[in-house]
Amino acid sequence: MEILIKNILPGEFYKRDTLEVARDLLGKALVKFKGPEMVGGIILETEAYYGQDDPASHAYGGKTPRSEIMFGKPGIAYVYMCYGMYYLLNVVTENEGKPGAVLIRALKPLWGIDIMKRRRNANLEDRLTDGPGKLTIALGIDIKDNGADIVKGENRLYISDYKTGGNSLKIIATERIGVKKGEDRPLRFLIQNK
Repeated sequence: MEILIKNILPGEFYKRDTLEVARDLLGKALVKFKGPEMVGGIILETEAYYGQDDPASHAYGGKTPRSEIMFGKPGIAYVYMCYGMYYLLNVVTENEGKPGAVLIRALKPLWGIDIMKRRRNANLEDRLTDGPGKLTIALGIDIKDNGADIVKGENRLYISDYKTGGNSLKIIATERIGVKKGEDRPLRFLIQNK
């Protein structure tokens, strides 16, 4: 797994338009260590969230204690609880002062599958990480990871470039799901035939 550590995405990768980052995160490797246990896989699905012009964004109403992180340094993990049940993992994008984040929605499990099955109390490999809440449970990501610098691998959480066979990815853009406002925008991205 040394190759994954050597290929951690740099801060400049996240310092771009949120839509571009959301598309470009597809096919990258998301990895989390907890103690000696390493889990991770390939990002299959993302959603882009902007700032005050995006009613589905936590930054829509401006800077609050919750959304302040979205205005900060790109490449930082933004982890929050959804529905009082699940933690969701986002990565901050854009330049500092301009809010943006990408929600990591789904992953193809590759490393530590038995650990993920144990954490999820599930046996179906293809359903282990096919939603943002399932993903964080399987990877052991929680509120302690909020604010971690993914570029530096803080909390042993990082995203790396990963070669998936050389073929270019076929990406589909759709409307976001699970939001009450701004759902009509095509800001959800997934790899076709994942």
